[in-house]
Amino acid sequence: MKFFKWLAIGIVVVLATLVAYVTLIFDLNDFKPRIVDQVKKQTGREFTIADPLGWTFFPSIGIKLGGISLGNPQGFTPADMVRIDAAVAEVKLLPLLSKEVEIAEVRIEGLEVNLVTLKNGASSLDGLAGSAEEPKSADAGDTGTLSLEKFDIGGVTIENARINIRDDSADSESKLALESFRLGQFSLGSFADFSYRFQADLGDMTASSDGKGQLLLSKDMAQLQIKEFTQEQLLKGAALPKGELSVNSKSALTAQLKDKSLKLILEELNIGDISAKGQIGANYGAKVPSLSLVLEVGDLDVDAWLPATSEAEAKAGEAKVKAEEPDLRGMKAVDLTADIKVSKVKVMGVSSSNWLMKASLKGGVLNISSMTADLYQGKLKASASIDGRKPVASYNFEKTIEGVQLLPLLKDAADVELLAGTAHIEVKGKGYSLLPDNIKRNLLANGSFDVADGALYGVNIPQMVRSAEAKLKGGTEAAPEERKTDFSKLSGSLNIKDGVANNPDLSMLSPLVRLSGSGNAKLVEQEIDYRLMTRLVATLEGQGGDSALSGVDIPLAITGSFQDPKFALDTQALFDAKLKQEADKAKDKLKDKLKDSLLKKLGGN
Repeated sequence: MKFFKWLAIGIVVVLATLVAYVTLIFDLNDFKPRIVDQVKKQTGREFTIADPLGWTFFPSIGIKLGGISLGNPQGFTPADMVRIDAAVAEVKLLPLLSKEVEIAEVRIEGLEVNLVTLKNGASSLDGLAGSAEEPKSADAGDTGTLSLEKFDIGGVTIENARINIRDDSADSESKLALESFRLGQFSLGSFADFSYRFQADLGDMTASSDGKGQLLLSKDMAQLQIKEFTQEQLLKGAALPKGELSVNSKSALTAQLKDKSLKLILEELNIGDISAKGQIGANYGAKVPSLSLVLEVGDLDVDAWLPATSEAEAKAGEAKVKAEEPDLRGMKAVDLTADIKVSKVKVMGVSSSNWLMKASLKGGVLNISSMTADLYQGKLKASASIDGRKPVASYNFEKTIEGVQLLPLLKDAADVELLAGTAHIEVKGKGYSLLPDNIKRNLLANGSFDVADGALYGVNIPQMVRSAEAKLKGGTEAAPEERKTDFSKLSGSLNIKDGVANNPDLSMLSPLVRLSGSGNAKLVEQEIDYRLMTRLVATLEGQGGDSALSGVDIPLAITGSFQDPKFALDTQALFDAKLKQEADKAKDKLKDKLKDSLLKKLGGN
């Protein structure tokens, strides 16, 4: 028993001697001025360590710092950008004897970060590069020099940290509470586990996030890797669909710190019911950073993301919102190439699939070189560009629609049954301003359309003719029939200028009806005005029998709104045309009688 007693006493004495040796040899406050000076040079900001650096001996030996602060630029409120109440680095004892620092654990308490953007655009992060002057090498004979042969961290723990973000220019403020951050065993060149949890108050929305993964910093500290990085976020707010939205992802990141480039691989991304995957590349070392995006998206139902509002509420909301031109000059701040695929898209009731888009952004000009999609048994092909270099953006586009079935398209888009058939439409145009009404007013475009084997709903032209004919004869109107006029071809050209779409050469052909004429549509007021001539072919057999008006040009007017067009025959013009036809017939008969009478008098046959 005495042996074990003296052995224990001996161990305690040795440990006490080692502790005394370390604390006497290493006076931590000798390094304090040098640490403060180096941080000031690197950041260009005031940096203070208010409390003396000291040792802790329980539960393990460690280095303690307190009252740490890094200032905001002069004139900012609050004055400190970063504050740390206390930081403790627990170190392993034996490696210190060989002047090797192996940190068992770092604990940070009372961390507060204040990021401010003033109304003039100045921010807390401005000028953090500090002085470009390289720090001078310490003199070899300087007793304050500490040569480290090895640097390991057993772990890092940060709890109850606060991050406050205030933007005076946008009159917004956000608060983020980092409940915990933990980094496992860390050494250069090896992967280390990490995890975090935070809550955020974003004003009109709250967010919570949990994440974990593994990170590696190369031995030359030139490359950072993060792998198996999983995140689970939950957003809550009145503006979100159903009041909340989940965002989950799994990704990997590689950053070349010296070359200032990175690559993010999105292995999985789920935003509500939307799934996606892809990769993002970035080069942030150039004067104008560049991004590359390759993205594959599953089914995208935009309508499900929109809040449910009545038509009256929507109009009231539009009245309250002052139209303001979007300023796209910020597009000059980054270059981008994008290759995007979307499986299905539903927006404003219109369904489409197999979207493919290739786009590039350079010098403030966005070019969509190719965009295709399957649309109601047909195909959409388009290209476009938007020039955001001026306060008011300009644009141009070309669009072709081939083989699209119009009836289901119009039914889904506007819940109207107006026109059916297989459409081929080509439009090319340009304009400026991205405000909805200004797009209609400033658009300059021309194109053509051709609809085959279709029907015009809301009007039965043959029935209208029969009813008008019956009135002329003093009879009753024809029995009501389905309000639809079949046709084999409907075609024409159009040009758009000053908010009016002009169609000078509308033509409709069918086995029974020929229709031609011109008209226009006011895009802002959503009003139409067409003056057409309808001519019946030889017979109306199959739609009510023969007609005495066959071959007569019958005026037809189409007026009203896009949503409720009105069709009307010009009965006075119809009467005049019929009267002229009858007069011509009478003249012909009279001529025949006079001819016969004259021949008899002359003794002819």
